[in-house]
Amino acid sequence: MININTNTEHIKSFVTDAELSVYEDKVAKTFKTIYEKTGAGNDFLGWTSLPSEMTAEFIRDIKNQAETLRKKSEVFVVVGIGGSYLGARAVIESLSHSFSSLINNANDTHIVYAGHNMSEDYMVELLELLDKKEYSMAVISKSGTTTEPAVAFRILKNHIEKKYGKDEARTRIVAITDKEKGALKTLANTEGYKTYIVPDNVGGRYSVLTPVGLLPIAVAGIDIEELVNGALTIENYCRENQNADNVVAQYAVARQALYHKGKTNEILVSYESRLQYIAEWWKQLYGESEGKDGKGIFPASDIFTTDLHSMGQYIQEGLRNLFETIISVERPNKEICIPLADSDLDQLNYIAGKRLSEVNHTAETATMLAHVDGGVPNIIIQIPEISAFTIGELIYFFEMGCALSGYMLEVNPFDQPGVEAYKKNMFALLGKKGFEERADALRKRIK
Repeated sequence: MININTNTEHIKSFVTDAELSVYEDKVAKTFKTIYEKTGAGNDFLGWTSLPSEMTAEFIRDIKNQAETLRKKSEVFVVVGIGGSYLGARAVIESLSHSFSSLINNANDTHIVYAGHNMSEDYMVELLELLDKKEYSMAVISKSGTTTEPAVAFRILKNHIEKKYGKDEARTRIVAITDKEKGALKTLANTEGYKTYIVPDNVGGRYSVLTPVGLLPIAVAGIDIEELVNGALTIENYCRENQNADNVVAQYAVARQALYHKGKTNEILVSYESRLQYIAEWWKQLYGESEGKDGKGIFPASDIFTTDLHSMGQYIQEGLRNLFETIISVERPNKEICIPLADSDLDQLNYIAGKRLSEVNHTAETATMLAHVDGGVPNIIIQIPEISAFTIGELIYFFEMGCALSGYMLEVNPFDQPGVEAYKKNMFALLGKKGFEERADALRKRIK
């Protein structure tokens, strides 16, 4: 029994049942394309079976390594960019105490990130923190030559070896990289780092349920077994329900139908701030997967009700190329009620005694209806609560939804050729050997 439901009732005034029904055959064919691995990028479909192929021994090894790192680390640094850190961060942020960094529990290991930017201020301030804390790190890169994490790791490797000495430092560094080749694999072999493999058939943005995501998540103290079990539930459900009634397919079909009606921008909305990084991961997943060949839905995100006070006006009355997908959480994990005030100066006594979650849910319903009336269709993805299990479900839901949607859009959902353009320009302008001609051409443009 799955815990996720897709509600498409609030797109019906924009897309007819007849327009949705034309996708029925396409859904079945697309599932077949995925499972028979006959489509573009089919060598990157390893994520589809990650939950079911996960062994107890593998999970135990990850948990044991995480516990070893936790015992010696107040801080754990995740060095990576894009899919090498976003999935882990999404899960960790969604399942951690909102103020965990300010609560000094003796057994807590705080997760921080590096290699996802090239801000000098950020890196210096990170080193200032690490000067004062016991720490370890995971460096995550298939090649070991991606500029941002490679630069960060060079700096951090120098710092950790100076702080602890080379022998101790190598026990505090885990490399998550290619099985056989690449700069990081070579370095890990030379230095004797504990190493985990990034599977060849799993792309970065689909890698949450590999060591890329699982090790940092486990170091954060989150139950990775429950996370995997949640994902497994949706994997099994999708294999058994390869049709248009499938809740994942309903989401994929709804977004494609809306796209072909001119709704080219999707806003992922949540009323729980802890899901902010789920949205950041989702943006990479869908943006890199669908944004190519002059096609694709532009992914954006908002946290309501916060962003209603900045973006609410545009959503209500701006350009009508938008639709929203709401991650609706049925019940919170904690409880607080609004107190009665003697003076009622703020005029809130009419909701005194109500749980804050009731007010939040009312805001969700009221906003959804207002936006639909304003010309913005709404898809609702319903989950009962935020837990390791339901977040695992949500991860697989969005991954499969992305594959279905991408193939129905007739693009390769598993490559990202466009991201190479900025890299080549950067290499040229920084003076990397072999890029001299490109550098000359670029410098003429920026005079």
